Amino acid sequence: MDVLIVGAGSMGTWFGRGLEADVAFADLDRDAAASAAESVDGTVADLEGDDRYDVVCLAVPMTHVAEAIDAHADRAKQAIVDVSGVMDVPLEAMAEQASDRERVSFHPLFAPERAPGSIAVVRGRSGPTTDGLIETLEARGNDVLETTAAEHDEAMETVQAATHAAVLSFALAASPAPDGFETPIYDGLSDLVEQVTEGTPRVYADIQASFDGADAVADAAAELAEADPAAVESLYREAADRWQTDGSTETDNEATDTAGEPE
Repeated sequence: MDVLIVGAGSMGTWFGRGLEADVAFADLDRDAAASAAESVDGTVADLEGDDRYDVVCLAVPMTHVAEAIDAHADRAKQAIVDVSGVMDVPLEAMAEQASDRERVSFHPLFAPERAPGSIAVVRGRSGPTTDGLIETLEARGNDVLETTAAEHDEAMETVQAATHAAVLSFALAASPAPDGFETPIYDGLSDLVEQVTEGTPRVYADIQASFDGADAVADAAAELAEADPAAVESLYREAADRWQTDGSTETDNEATDTAGEPE
């Protein structure tokens, strides 16, 4: 089997690494394609070429995946897949441009350097070729999460868009605390800020452009900032009811005094 990966960034390189196939990379940046190809003992393909491959994988930013599918679908002989991170848009484009071929959307729910992990999978039109790709991903230690495009994209509004907005908002609003003043909650948020801000800015921008979620975070923060003490308590209890799944929400008789930080 031979595979063309359009996009030679970290996600495309991750997908190509370990495939039991002859892998070629195509990218606007030919040097990046060469580097990715070298890392998986593959080759470089012409981005504007018309060579055909058993599988074409689109590993491009989610805001450009539909146009990339339009440009490269004809190069796929058996299957076309993507690892863009959004699912409704590419699956719709693949169904339109490659209706007679296997079509699957993959979303690794981790940064490539933290592989293996959980991979969301939506099968638009499955078959032996894409089944083999999924088996290969599982053999590499990943957990496959079968889902639908609607379920995935709705989940990403919270899992990515709202989460990133909350973490980045804290990073922009807060200042690093002096040594010795840290609390466990502050330390936890600081760790998240460090993890998020070591990534690629464009990826976070694409997520905000593709999924709703940030507005809800902004609305909640504004409501909290304007609330009087009684309203803050009400909002706190609303949050606890949503997240304390074991029903162990603390009452007014908290385990710490009012000067402490309840944990």
